[in-house]
Amino acid sequence: MIEAKNLTKRYGDKTAVNDLSFTVEPGRVTGFLGPNGAGKSTTMRLLLGLDRPDAGEATVDGVRYRDLAQPLQTVGALLEARAVHTGRSAYDHLLCLAQTQGLGRRRVEEVIERVGLAAVARKRAGGFSLGMGQRLGIAAALLGDPAVLVLDEPVNGLDPEGIVWIRNLMKSLAAEGRTVFVSSHLMNEMAVTADHLIVIGRGRLVADCSTSEFIERSTEQSVLVKTPDGARLVTLLRAEGATVARTGDGDLDVSGVEAPRIAEIAAASGLVLHELSTRRGSLEDAFMELTRDAVEYDAVAPTAGGVK
Repeated sequence: MIEAKNLTKRYGDKTAVNDLSFTVEPGRVTGFLGPNGAGKSTTMRLLLGLDRPDAGEATVDGVRYRDLAQPLQTVGALLEARAVHTGRSAYDHLLCLAQTQGLGRRRVEEVIERVGLAAVARKRAGGFSLGMGQRLGIAAALLGDPAVLVLDEPVNGLDPEGIVWIRNLMKSLAAEGRTVFVSSHLMNEMAVTADHLIVIGRGRLVADCSTSEFIERSTEQSVLVKTPDGARLVTLLRAEGATVARTGDGDLDVSGVEAPRIAEIAAASGLVLHELSTRRGSLEDAFMELTRDAVEYDAVAPTAGGVK
């Protein structure tokens, strides 16, 4: 389990992390989200002892990272996959790390096989593609068979097959009872990977809840209605207090009244429905809505005549 208690970190007159507290529980994938400049990378560095907080503390199973006797066997981390000696092979890089923790060659071979690098294990890491480098970084994180994983943007550079692979890997690790804490800017991927979300903005906590709850409370649900009796149904639905808009295809987009009630209203008036489907907002929609006031860098949309 990871615990952050009132973490604060300043760089000069800028407060990167501001009185931040949260807990990352084992047995689930916890996504760590926030706009650029929100303090995610700083928070992860504080968790891993790479920076010292100005106030508060971060612990793993109640112990600060710097006090862990065998850190790689407690916490596996991926912060910068390219932080590898480019002249070393993937095998030698992992072996070097393993020997600092009393781990043998067999464990190195196991993680190389698990991340799919067996065919290139003896090749220099400097020649690796971005995706291969990510796999090597994940192998290093898994090396000590840790109970806690901290992964910063682990899908960067991976192809679709690789993205599915890392998604399933994180889910399987969480299912084993491990603590998995992962940051990403890919909202669609987080929506299908993370069970729980911790969202920050300008160094402060914005949300700490399940992924489904985050989406439900931050976006409005609507119902798509396809019917040949659109005009009559619009009148009836508005009388019920619904908000109704026409889509580009001429269908009805209804909010304020749930799908079962729409069906009842249509049936009572003998109206035909060809389709009735509930549409929920996406994680991306919810994220944009909830962090709108916490964006560090806000671009100006171009006007019709071009950028001015």
